[in-house]
Amino acid sequence: MTGTYGNIELKVEDTYCEAFKGICCRVIVTAEDIETVKRAAYDATSTPGTVIGRVEGGIEAWVDKTETPDNRYGALIQFWYNTNDIDKFNVELSYRIRQDILVKPFTSLFDASIHPVGHMGTMKNVGHCGDGYEWEEELYGRNMIIVPIAIPDFKIERELGYMNGIMGANFWYMCTEKETVKSAGKAALDAIKKIEGVITPFDICSAASKPETNYPWIGPTTNHPYCPSLKDVLNEVSNVPDNIKYIPEIVINGLNKKVLKEAMKTGIEAVIAFDDVLHVSAGNYDGNLGEYHINLKELFI
Repeated sequence: MTGTYGNIELKVEDTYCEAFKGICCRVIVTAEDIETVKRAAYDATSTPGTVIGRVEGGIEAWVDKTETPDNRYGALIQFWYNTNDIDKFNVELSYRIRQDILVKPFTSLFDASIHPVGHMGTMKNVGHCGDGYEWEEELYGRNMIIVPIAIPDFKIERELGYMNGIMGANFWYMCTEKETVKSAGKAALDAIKKIEGVITPFDICSAASKPETNYPWIGPTTNHPYCPSLKDVLNEVSNVPDNIKYIPEIVINGLNKKVLKEAMKTGIEAVIAFDDVLHVSAGNYDGNLGEYHINLKELFI
C-alpha cells in the first residue's frame, strides 16, 4: 500500500458530490431492554424513502442508560425529510413512530434536537392513538403524552424539535473483488459512526440512481453509465473504469456541513486503505440536483 496521501492522489477522483437541504427530527427512543430498543430503532429507520416523498432515517448512536431522560436503554435516531412542508413531515414521521416504536413493549420517545428552528406537536398524529383517553404528565422534567395501550403505556414528548441540515452527500468506492464491497463498506461505516451528528440511511447502498428516468411513476432509476453489468452493452457511454466490477455507495446526512465533510473524509480514508478499491468517486448531476457541492479531494486539504 501507499500512504494515505498517496492513496488520495491515486484513487480519489477530482470530482464532487451533490447534497441538498433537508429538515431533521432527532429523537431518543428508550425501552426496558436493549433488544427492544434495537428492534424499534432498526424497524423505524429501515426504509429510506425521501426520494418518494416519505421519511428516511438512521441510527446515530446507541445511548447509555445514564444518558437517557428515563435512565433506560436508548437509541439516538435521526429522521429526515427533503422539503419544508412541516405538516407533511409530521404525518410521515408519525407513521414510523406509530407502526415501529409505539407497538414495541414499554417504549418511550423523547426530543433530542440541538438548537431547533421549530417544533412539531405530537398529539394530533400520535397522541390520539389513545382514542381520546390519552393524557399529559410532567415526567423526567419534560411534558409527556401518555398513550394508553395494552402493555401500559407508550410515552412521547409533547413537542419534537426539528433542525435544518444537509441530505444526500455521498461517495462511491469502486472495487475489483466482491468481498471488498462489504469489508471496505463496513470499515467506512464503523469510522463514520464515530462522528456525532451524522447518519448513513442506506448503510452500504448497491443502487446509485439518477434524477432523469424513462419511467417517471417509479421515480429515480438506475444510473446506467455506472452499472458494471452494462459496460459491454453501453460501450463508450459507460463510465465504469477497466477492471471495476462493483460500485457501492455510501450516503450521508448531517446536521451541518462541518460534520458532513468530516464523515465523508473519514469514510473515504477507510475505503482507500483496501488495495482492491481502485477508485473513489461521487454522484453529481452537473450541479442541478443539490445546493451543496462537496469536492472529494478538497476534504483532505
